[in-house]
Amino acid sequence: MATIKQTLRLHPSDNIYVALVNLKQGILLPETNLVVNQSVPRGHKIAAVNIKKDEFVIRYGNVIGQATIDIIAGDHIHSHNLGMSEHSQNNIIKTKPASAVTTDITKRTFMGYQRRDGKVGTRNYIGILTSVNCAGSVAKFIAEAAIKDDFLKNYPNIDGIVPIVHSTGCGMSGEGEGYSTLKRTISGYAQNPNFGGILLVGLGCEVLQVDAIVKGVSHMLDNPFRHMTIQAEGGTRKSIERGLEELKQIAMIANEFKRVPSPISEITIGMQCGGSDGYSGITANPALGVASDLLVQHGGTSILSETSEVYGAEHLLTDRAITQGVANKLMSRITWWEDYCARNGGEMDNNPSPGNKRGGLTTILEKSLGAVAKSGSAPLSEVYLYAEFINTKGFVFMDSPGYDPCSSTGQIASGANMIVFTTGRGSVSGYKPVPCIKLATNTEMYERMTEDMDINCGDIVSEGVSVETKGHEIFEKIIRIASGELSKSEELGFGGVEFVPWQIGAVM
Repeated sequence: MATIKQTLRLHPSDNIYVALVNLKQGILLPETNLVVNQSVPRGHKIAAVNIKKDEFVIRYGNVIGQATIDIIAGDHIHSHNLGMSEHSQNNIIKTKPASAVTTDITKRTFMGYQRRDGKVGTRNYIGILTSVNCAGSVAKFIAEAAIKDDFLKNYPNIDGIVPIVHSTGCGMSGEGEGYSTLKRTISGYAQNPNFGGILLVGLGCEVLQVDAIVKGVSHMLDNPFRHMTIQAEGGTRKSIERGLEELKQIAMIANEFKRVPSPISEITIGMQCGGSDGYSGITANPALGVASDLLVQHGGTSILSETSEVYGAEHLLTDRAITQGVANKLMSRITWWEDYCARNGGEMDNNPSPGNKRGGLTTILEKSLGAVAKSGSAPLSEVYLYAEFINTKGFVFMDSPGYDPCSSTGQIASGANMIVFTTGRGSVSGYKPVPCIKLATNTEMYERMTEDMDINCGDIVSEGVSVETKGHEIFEKIIRIASGELSKSEELGFGGVEFVPWQIGAVM
């Protein structure tokens, strides 16, 4: 077993160490020759040198904020003495540019559901989509009627029925960003390859009309796609009866799809981090970055999102953009977010959350630098709007909030057929119709919540496992889950309430 250090310096230019274990006041750290001036929880920061007030604090070779008071070597660095610095590219200490990822010519496969349009699903669900919140209960009633009828027992190739309900669709403008974003999200779910069939249910008088969704997607779908409105059917009971009959017709067609060997290039993962801690940027996130690079090498697609959580680290992405135009797209979204926060009375540094801070993260700049580690080293191929259909292979970025269910919803609407989610505090969630793989950043949390976590990345610190080795483990897990192995969140039944479209604009 490898000898485990008590602290870690992540970059030669860093003026801080990260505590890998709980450190008591007054102990000497042999590897640093520092005395700890106050007790420091694991995952938190310790000053490596004296840092004067207003000097930059450096982690990962990049600015994570400014000292708000004079800091002495050996001091605990956190919210009490570290504040957000002005966000500027001039604050960036440039690191070595990432190398390009070459395509792997090997022909590995997974067992997937091949759709007639060329997409491949990792699951085969029937979806009941809703255009408006007012149709949500009826959608659930239809799903409950299907469960009571138990007709799916005759269709072994179908994974289940998923009602997709939400809190909007009316009381909003019929044009503009909010409307187009919601329409794009519902339309994207209708086209996700993990659905073998769709029933779209509306009320009838809502702002987002069923016909508007149908016009946008019906010509693109190869799967059975039916639609109706409650008002036109004559009310709740008749809508349930009609819906059940439609599901039975859809099921006969959806059951025809069977798992067959499919190229790994058809796997698209949405990468997420939630409940992050001081270990996230050291263990699970860089390990997921290795897995992302492996997927890209095999011709697949990985999606990084959460724009508010790459703030301060965007240069690490623009430096890897394949064209200046792609870099400009990302920077235009950063500018949009600065304006979005300003006009809504928010600040980009409202993030990190209280849980993030308890885990050792102090500023959004620090959190973002760790979050971007999920992206590996592949070139940035394209930048997309929230829920915009992704038609480029490789590593891409999709604009979204940092709120995990909302961001994951956008990635699935964009075409992700899997979500891979790193967590330090212990996030629990799932995202039907796609499987979600949970990566624990630290061994303590993994052992406490092992029923929810698929892979422990904390052994990078606790056992000395290499990031590269862990990345390969994650990659192999992705292939197995894509082929039908259940993730922990699927075993627990998650995925029924995590559809959260991004609501932009006034509620009227």
